[in-house]
Amino acid sequence: MNLPSEILVLALGVVLLLVHITLQSSIGTKERGRQWNAGARDETQPLMNPVAGRAERALKNYLETFPALVALSLALAVTQKTGGWGAVGAWLWFAGRVVYIPLYLAGIPYVRTLVWTVATIGLFVMLMVLLFG
Repeated sequence: MNLPSEILVLALGVVLLLVHITLQSSIGTKERGRQWNAGARDETQPLMNPVAGRAERALKNYLETFPALVALSLALAVTQKTGGWGAVGAWLWFAGRVVYIPLYLAGIPYVRTLVWTVATIGLFVMLMVLLFG
């Protein structure tokens, strides 16, 4: 399989999305029970335990940056600007997002923010390659 790094990271990003969803769902189900998980969830639930809440917020945070990765990866592939710094940016984003999950679940401040910043810099690098590379 000879995929550009940006497209490979995009595929791995989908896997990471599924990991986020599975973590959030399984921790939430453990907290609230199977009936809640199977239900329509129309009613507002009380605040969850810290880890369950963190899993939910980590997923929401992931969903804030994942669309940018999708757009940038596809744009770099379509414009044939893959490789080089674009690939570095994609891998920075991915590595940052992988490391972010356990840091967020553990409630570790500052380092988590630094890791988020590294991932965001990865997106910025990809954007610069797209615009000026």
